[in-house]
Amino acid sequence: MDEERVRIATNIRKGVLEFCVLALLARRDMYGLELADELVARDLTASEGSLYPLLARMQQAGVVASRHEAPAGSRPRKYYAITDDGTAQLATFADVWGRISRQVDDTLGETA
Repeated sequence: MDEERVRIATNIRKGVLEFCVLALLARRDMYGLELADELVARDLTASEGSLYPLLARMQQAGVVASRHEAPAGSRPRKYYAITDDGTAQLATFADVWGRISRQVDDTLGETA
Protein backbone atom coordinates (compact mmCIF):
# COMPACT_ATOMS: atom_id res chain seq x y z
CA MET A 1 0.00 0.00 0.00
CA ASP A 2 2.89 2.39 0.68
CA GLU A 3 4.09 2.03 -2.93
CA GLU A 4 0.65 3.00 -4.15
CA ARG A 5 0.61 6.04 -1.83
CA VAL A 6 4.01 7.15 -3.15
CA ARG A 7 2.90 6.68 -6.78
CA ILE A 8 -0.25 8.74 -6.28
CA ALA A 9 1.57 11.51 -4.40
CA THR A 10 4.29 11.65 -7.07
CA ASN A 11 1.74 12.01 -9.86
CA ILE A 12 -0.11 14.79 -8.06
CA ARG A 13 3.13 16.65 -7.27
CA LYS A 14 4.25 16.44 -10.91
CA GLY A 15 0.98 18.01 -11.98
CA VAL A 16 1.15 20.98 -9.62
CA LEU A 17 4.89 21.64 -9.24
CA GLU A 18 5.03 24.33 -11.92
CA PHE A 19 2.23 26.26 -10.24
CA CYS A 20 3.81 25.90 -6.81
CA VAL A 21 6.99 27.42 -8.28
CA LEU A 22 4.94 30.30 -9.67
CA ALA A 23 3.25 30.80 -6.29
CA LEU A 24 6.58 30.99 -4.49
CA LEU A 25 7.97 33.41 -7.08
CA ALA A 26 4.84 35.56 -6.78
CA ARG A 27 5.94 36.25 -3.19
CA ARG A 28 9.51 37.20 -4.11
CA ASP A 29 12.32 36.52 -6.56
CA MET A 30 14.41 33.51 -5.57
CA TYR A 31 17.61 31.87 -6.76
CA GLY A 32 17.52 28.25 -7.86
CA LEU A 33 18.85 26.49 -4.77
CA GLU A 34 16.70 28.66 -2.50
CA LEU A 35 13.64 27.71 -4.52
CA ALA A 36 14.61 24.03 -4.48
CA ASP A 37 15.13 24.08 -0.70
CA GLU A 38 11.70 25.66 -0.21
CA LEU A 39 10.01 23.04 -2.38
CA VAL A 40 11.83 20.18 -0.63
CA ALA A 41 10.90 21.61 2.79
CA ARG A 42 7.25 21.67 1.68
CA ASP A 43 7.56 18.07 0.41
CA LEU A 44 6.60 19.19 -3.10
CA THR A 45 9.70 17.78 -4.79
CA ALA A 46 12.32 15.26 -3.76
CA SER A 47 15.38 17.09 -5.09
CA GLU A 48 16.63 20.09 -6.98
CA GLY A 49 17.50 17.86 -9.95
CA SER A 50 13.99 18.05 -11.36
CA LEU A 51 13.63 21.77 -10.69
CA TYR A 52 16.21 23.19 -13.09
CA PRO A 53 14.79 21.54 -16.24
CA LEU A 54 11.34 22.76 -15.14
CA LEU A 55 12.65 26.31 -14.67
CA ALA A 56 14.21 26.20 -18.14
CA ARG A 57 10.88 25.11 -19.67
CA MET A 58 9.03 27.78 -17.70
CA GLN A 59 11.48 30.41 -18.90
CA GLN A 60 11.00 29.27 -22.52
CA ALA A 61 7.24 29.50 -22.02
CA GLY A 62 7.63 33.07 -20.75
CA VAL A 63 6.13 32.53 -17.30
CA VAL A 64 9.41 33.16 -15.46
CA ALA A 65 12.40 35.36 -16.22
CA SER A 66 15.91 35.10 -14.83
CA ARG A 67 18.77 37.40 -14.06
CA HIS A 68 22.28 36.94 -12.69
CA GLU A 69 23.14 38.80 -9.53
CA ALA A 70 26.27 38.79 -7.40
CA PRO A 71 25.44 39.77 -3.81
CA ALA A 72 28.33 41.42 -1.96
CA GLY A 73 30.80 38.76 -0.88
CA SER A 74 28.95 35.93 -2.62
CA ARG A 75 29.27 34.13 -5.89
CA PRO A 76 26.88 35.09 -8.69
CA ARG A 77 23.44 33.53 -8.50
CA LYS A 78 20.70 33.12 -11.04
CA TYR A 79 17.49 34.62 -9.69
CA TYR A 80 14.06 33.76 -11.04
CA ALA A 81 11.03 36.05 -11.12
CA ILE A 82 7.45 35.53 -12.19
CA THR A 83 6.39 37.40 -15.34
CA ASP A 84 3.01 38.98 -16.11
CA ASP A 85 2.14 35.86 -18.13
CA GLY A 86 3.15 33.72 -15.15
CA THR A 87 0.96 35.79 -12.83
CA ALA A 88 -2.00 35.33 -15.18
CA GLN A 89 -1.34 31.60 -15.42
CA LEU A 90 -1.12 31.31 -11.63
CA ALA A 91 -4.47 33.08 -11.22
CA THR A 92 -6.06 30.70 -13.72
CA PHE A 93 -4.54 27.69 -11.94
CA ALA A 94 -5.81 28.93 -8.56
CA ASP A 95 -9.35 29.17 -9.95
CA VAL A 96 -9.21 25.74 -11.61
CA TRP A 97 -7.55 24.13 -8.58
CA GLY A 98 -10.23 25.50 -6.26
CA ARG A 99 -12.99 24.04 -8.39
CA ILE A 100 -11.32 20.67 -8.93
CA SER A 101 -10.29 20.25 -5.31
CA ARG A 102 -13.86 20.95 -4.16
CA GLN A 103 -15.21 18.46 -6.72
CA VAL A 104 -12.72 15.80 -5.62
CA ASP A 105 -13.45 16.45 -1.93
CA ASP A 106 -17.19 16.21 -2.58
CA THR A 107 -16.75 12.98 -4.55
CA LEU A 108 -14.53 11.43 -1.89
CA GLY A 109 -17.00 12.51 0.79
CA GLU A 110 -19.75 10.59 -1.00
CA THR A 111 -17.79 7.34 -0.57
CA ALA A 112 -17.12 7.79 3.13
